[in-house]
Amino acid sequence: MHQDDDDKTTVKPLAELVADAAESQTAYLIVLSGKAVGKMFRVKPGEMLIGRSSACDIFLEDDGVSRKHAQLVCGPEGAVVLRDMGSTNGTWVEGERVAAKELRDGDRLQIGSATILKYGYQDSVEEKFVSQLYESATQDGLTGIYNKRFFLDRLDQEFAWHQRHDYPLTLILFDIDHFKKVNDTYGHQPGDYVLARLARIAGIQCREEDILARYGGEEFAVILRQTTTREGTILAERIRRAVESTQFEYEKDGEVMNMPITISLGVASLEGDMLESSHLVESADHYLYQSKEKGRNRVSSAELDLL
Repeated sequence: MHQDDDDKTTVKPLAELVADAAESQTAYLIVLSGKAVGKMFRVKPGEMLIGRSSACDIFLEDDGVSRKHAQLVCGPEGAVVLRDMGSTNGTWVEGERVAAKELRDGDRLQIGSATILKYGYQDSVEEKFVSQLYESATQDGLTGIYNKRFFLDRLDQEFAWHQRHDYPLTLILFDIDHFKKVNDTYGHQPGDYVLARLARIAGIQCREEDILARYGGEEFAVILRQTTTREGTILAERIRRAVESTQFEYEKDGEVMNMPITISLGVASLEGDMLESSHLVESADHYLYQSKEKGRNRVSSAELDLL
């Protein structure tokens, strides 16, 4: 039986199907190992700097990464070239140290001594899935800030780095005064509202490079990189005042509950006799307990002990 040309099904060649698929996807760098493991960086047209400087487009804080370590150049035809920027520890692609190299889908990049990234294409569904995996692994579901697991991993890394380079590292621990009474009096939903809003208030006071995390229950922690005890004490007091001056209001069944909330804080810094990051936590917890013993709604630290 004869078929007219108009009835024939058009089948695209394989090369065209691959090209169409590539056009519907976007290039990303995914961190496979390092402090930001699981994080995705979208590759944009033009030039993107990779490094430890906060001004870089792809910001990697890991030890061994230079401030301006490497550069991605995405050309108009979609080709992406990775260039080393004279880094100390080098830029590597698939185990080979490179000065400049065009990247292929699936290439593994090593930036510095420890950070490994994978270059590849993701569609919008894959991007969302990977982003959600990263968030669920690192973020607290209620408050949206970092969770305890991320905090402990990051504290270990920061402790080792600051100890090795002899830079000041400070930790703030704080929790809500009489939080059990808040839950018993107003209920758990208003209590969750207090936790979430408190995290936002503390986040506003912190610097971009500070690590704010929910340490557990009503307890929070802030890692302050290259920060002295005095500077950490000033920030802790700023957080305390911001919380004290905030009206925590929760509406339920047409009734507005006004909940007075205060926090107690302990501040500690890295000292020469500390061998593990847990010793820094113990020191900050000691000063937090001191704040509670002195009547709560206050900051305690070695800096204030000298006054």
